[in-house]
Amino acid sequence: MTHSIGFVGLGNMGGPMAANLVKAGYAVTGYDLSEAARGRAAGRGVAMADSAGAAVEAAGVVVTMLPTGRHVLEAYDELTSVARGALFVDCSTVAVGDARIAADLARTAGHRAVDAPVSGGVPGAEAASLTFMVGAGDADFAEAEPLLAAMGRRVVHCGASGAGQAAKICNNMILGISMIAVSEAFVLGESLGLGHQALFDVASTASGQCWALTTNCPVPGPVPTSPANREYAAGFAAALMAKDLGLAAGAAESAGVSTELGRRAAQLYADFAAGEGAGLDFSAIITTLTEGAK
Repeated sequence: MTHSIGFVGLGNMGGPMAANLVKAGYAVTGYDLSEAARGRAAGRGVAMADSAGAAVEAAGVVVTMLPTGRHVLEAYDELTSVARGALFVDCSTVAVGDARIAADLARTAGHRAVDAPVSGGVPGAEAASLTFMVGAGDADFAEAEPLLAAMGRRVVHCGASGAGQAAKICNNMILGISMIAVSEAFVLGESLGLGHQALFDVASTASGQCWALTTNCPVPGPVPTSPANREYAAGFAAALMAKDLGLAAGAAESAGVSTELGRRAAQLYADFAAGEGAGLDFSAIITTLTEGAK
């Protein structure tokens, strides 16, 4: 491999992603504010630096996986001082506007920029089966694609800077609305005397079929691997869904687009994540509907 990679943000997603780059043969130097995260990544072969700047100072590629747009922009202000010509790849989920600002910061400093948010959650990061939604020019996408393929199963070029983020928030708006719809159906079915397995057997092979039902089913039983069977231990946390739906609602408002169900889903998840639901899987939203049905 010809690229040395600086990886900033080694949390539940970033740590396994960096480790998969190491498995693919890349030289990866990483940094995270969390000592625990640094320790886990180091145990998986990622070389550790004592600061974000040190992690990327000799890198040809800079990958960031950070919580919010503010964190990304702050990092880019610091990290774009590395030698000119680096490829900046941001895998965080941020507002479309923030992604475009970050890309401009990188380009102004003489670098290239790619926004590449992911779908697949922690299991996908661990298994290198993520889907990457990429916003970039053709040449930058071509350079980034092999790196992203080492961390995922599918890499989709969505358009210019910001398009990857646009695809991510639109996809997760669909997912959030779908999970609420599936949850409401199970609560209604139960109130009418319909068993969960019976509803699943019908809907999973009929027009109600969707990922929220067949993979992340919000009730215990029908899908043994769903978080509902583990007391809703987070795969994709409700707080992250609330964040993504908030980004989608903000983007819709800026674009003058009416997304009534998207806005309502954003509010429901914001309320849920503000309380006990924050660390639970987003499918645990069903518990709020069940409480309301009592």
